[in-house]
Amino acid sequence: MKQEGQIPFDLLARFIDILQKGTILCYLLVAMRGRDPQDARRRLYEYAVSQGGYFTAAQAKAAGYPKQLQYYHARRGNWVREDRGIYRLWEWPRSSHEDLIHWTLWSGGAAVFSHVTAMAVHEISDLLPAKIYMTVPPGFRKRLPSGIVVYRSHLTPHEIEQREGFRVTTPLRTLMDAAQIAVDAERLSDGIRDAIRKGLLTDRHIEGAIGKLKGKAAERLHHALMEARRTA
Repeated sequence: MKQEGQIPFDLLARFIDILQKGTILCYLLVAMRGRDPQDARRRLYEYAVSQGGYFTAAQAKAAGYPKQLQYYHARRGNWVREDRGIYRLWEWPRSSHEDLIHWTLWSGGAAVFSHVTAMAVHEISDLLPAKIYMTVPPGFRKRLPSGIVVYRSHLTPHEIEQREGFRVTTPLRTLMDAAQIAVDAERLSDGIRDAIRKGLLTDRHIEGAIGKLKGKAAERLHHALMEARRTA
């Protein structure tokens, strides 16, 4: 029973909602002062176009969207919050490698996808890795979530290919890395055969790579090349 002088619950809830909306409106008015919305949207799209529709909170801020406006667009559904500090434009079409774009932004652009993940990107062998493999600089210290396997190494520019929103090791570097982590011998030979068939590599490239590897990794790559030739 409602006691005399008490505010009905539904009226109180409505009052709080009005206050919250008013506060958000005030924040938006302050954030939008002196700002060109068209220019901000254009600059945000410049980031999104090269990243499969994704962008970071820092990129949004640089484009002209302060924190209050970021909160507003996420709440309205204009932006989809994919991770902490990572957004996607809701209308952007999905891509086959958007998970790699996501983890590229998570890494601050340091990640180069490698090993069996790179084999899947290049479509050499039929591997479908359950985890994502990436190579980062030795100084990379970000805490790793489950499902991410990191190798630390200095890659040279000629060992990296740029894709839309992410980077991947070249087919040759990819096969060398696969040999070093002892990828299944059949999958490794399949990878060599597929890479040669697609025109990504030649036998001579693989022979040169064998000479650069040492020990077991060189042996694995050599045997895989012999098997690829036998089954070509």
